[in-house]
Amino acid sequence: MAASQKSVVRRSNSMLDYAIWPGWRLLMHDAGLETAPVLRRADLPGDLFARDHLKISPQAFFDLWMAIEAEARSLDADLPAPLRIAQVMTSDWFDPELFVTLCSANLGAALERLGKYVRLIAPMRIQLDRVGARTVVTINFLDQTMVPPAVFLAFKLVFFVQLGRLATRTPMIPLNVNFPESADIPDADAALYKQFFGVPVGRGAQAQPVFSTEDMDRPFLTENHKIWAFFEPSLRQRLSDLDRTANMVERFRSALIEALPAGGVAMHSVAKRLGVGTRTLQRRLQEEGTSFQLTLDAVRAALADHYLRRTAMTSAEIALLLGFEDANSFLRAFRIWTGTTPQALRREAIA
Repeated sequence: MAASQKSVVRRSNSMLDYAIWPGWRLLMHDAGLETAPVLRRADLPGDLFARDHLKISPQAFFDLWMAIEAEARSLDADLPAPLRIAQVMTSDWFDPELFVTLCSANLGAALERLGKYVRLIAPMRIQLDRVGARTVVTINFLDQTMVPPAVFLAFKLVFFVQLGRLATRTPMIPLNVNFPESADIPDADAALYKQFFGVPVGRGAQAQPVFSTEDMDRPFLTENHKIWAFFEPSLRQRLSDLDRTANMVERFRSALIEALPAGGVAMHSVAKRLGVGTRTLQRRLQEEGTSFQLTLDAVRAALADHYLRRTAMTSAEIALLLGFEDANSFLRAFRIWTGTTPQALRREAIA
């Protein structure tokens, strides 16, 4: 294995890594995508899809999806990889994400369950917001400084809709589908996605499908309580193991990203989220070569860079999301981190 591959392919419990399953090989085969050229494009080991319980770094995972898209386009330049895969996706494809959801009672229960266990396969969050007769499903990431490629976000949106169609055996049509503003979706692809979803694709801050309450509550014909009851204890144990074995810096970063928008960045608040005392948190961070303030500053700086480069939010709005009391406090901190101003960084990004 090449040295570059060693750094991205590992058997680990890192909270920020992405899981690869042998079922990928079958799905790609059914979609007419040869694994060898895909893995060569991504500079990944040729036996990647044959390994069990394997995780790869975020960058390697994103490179893999870019390689899948490139290979799909080499076969049909007009068909995006997510739609090519959707054509052959069936309930027989054994993937943990699909399995967890198909056993559920309906789409609402499926996505709630996926939101609970998704960290076993990806550092993601799936959030459901029910407002009247609509449910907004938001795809977010534990490390918001890593920007997934458009093809991966498109696949997640396609997956959620195709899941509802497979499990209910109905031509379910979402109310809306939004791609992130940062995603580069050519007009020709947007037209194909409109044809697949049944509605035009819009733009928003995050990847979001919106479903009617009627569709969220529509019974899954694939519901299976007995199989789920058999597998759920193992999934719960794996989730517990992930939290237990992940290093404190990763857990701390993840807790911070969740706590910052609410302003809960005091050490005792974050320690409580992690289920440890403040002294234990300080000691563990020190053992891993950092500190509370250093990690807090690093997370804030990375998120500020992300928001400034990829959104149109004002400094005041960013300050609020980063847990600052006011915009001036954020501006002072930003100058210390970077030696420049948010406005200067935004002008540089636009140039």
